[in-house]
Amino acid sequence: MLSVNTNYSAMVALQNLNFTNTELEGVQNKISTGLKISSARDNGAIYAIAEGQRSRVSSVAAVKDGIDRANSTIDVALAAGKSIGDILQKLKAKAVAAQADDLTPDQRNALQADFNSMRAQIDTIANSAQFNGANLASGSFNLNVLISDLGGSVAATTDGVQSAALTTPLSGSALVTGVSGAAGDVDDGDLITFDLTDSVNLGTFSIAVELTAGMTIDEYVEAVNASSGGKISASYDDVAGQFTYLINDTNFDDLDISTDGVDATNLGAGVATATVTSAGSNVFVVNGTDMTLASSMFSTFATVDISTSAASATTAANALEQAITDLNVTLASLGSQATALDAQQDFLAKLSDEIENGIGNLVDADLAKESAKLQSLQIKQQLGAQALSIANQAPQVILSLFGR
Repeated sequence: MLSVNTNYSAMVALQNLNFTNTELEGVQNKISTGLKISSARDNGAIYAIAEGQRSRVSSVAAVKDGIDRANSTIDVALAAGKSIGDILQKLKAKAVAAQADDLTPDQRNALQADFNSMRAQIDTIANSAQFNGANLASGSFNLNVLISDLGGSVAATTDGVQSAALTTPLSGSALVTGVSGAAGDVDDGDLITFDLTDSVNLGTFSIAVELTAGMTIDEYVEAVNASSGGKISASYDDVAGQFTYLINDTNFDDLDISTDGVDATNLGAGVATATVTSAGSNVFVVNGTDMTLASSMFSTFATVDISTSAASATTAANALEQAITDLNVTLASLGSQATALDAQQDFLAKLSDEIENGIGNLVDADLAKESAKLQSLQIKQQLGAQALSIANQAPQVILSLFGR
């Protein structure tokens, strides 16, 4: 039917052209932003997930900044310890020189004056070893370092294994010593094996973490998390003294922990899978030390006088030799804690990269695909405009029916 009131062909052509224009607008938005989901209008659920993960990337960055500051504090303390160690060696040399029997009183007094001057520098260096107001070389200051944006007051509940409680070790403590001293029996070289299984599809996944004599509780927890690739979420609760391993992969429903050692109940070996909650600990404690003359490490030579006799000089030399040994042990401990923080920093850097990659998988546009689609839609837009033009000309045929 021909009608000047209703042009059905033009309406259809207009609908198709509008649809093409809407698609073209969407593709242009994806190309200009690089995102296939740039607002909640595009996909509310995915947008919410992506925004939550972006927030976590920011949180992880803040944690990394805190670890950087802690490492700087440790580095300052280590530098102070190195300088104090150099002074101790010079003091020992003065004490050894004062053991000679042929020294005159004036010469002994000169050695004592040098000894006093250098000894006074120990307190100056230790008290100056501050970074951002924290000093790990003066007094018994302990630095609490946030090592994760999760844990602490953030609880997670799912299927997993929760160990028997430890009573003595805290975050940063030596694992082997702590567990063995709390009714457990683990040793350097023991393997702790984690077996995840899927009872429905009969799938399996296994990892093993080897214990070392110097491994701390936090290093052990991070080793489990890293080795499992996130399939197991391990944590240690400082308050409850428990290790918790949550099954963090929906493909698995059972976790079995075993060891080739004698017993590791305090690590969760032999404990059945159940519904457990992990508050965890997200704090690493860096234990400072006292490097001042008032410390027990240096008190044996803090007031000694090497000018009185060769015997007093010998006593001072022996005390300094022991102080040098004790200082080296202390610096080694600080170095180990710095290494643990470095490992955590590396993990957080990888975690941040993986989260950002995951966000990209959710919201990033495939620009090659969108470019090809743009070309197609531009052609469809031109054809649609031509089709509408042709449809709009159709009613003019009516004029030919009313000839003169």
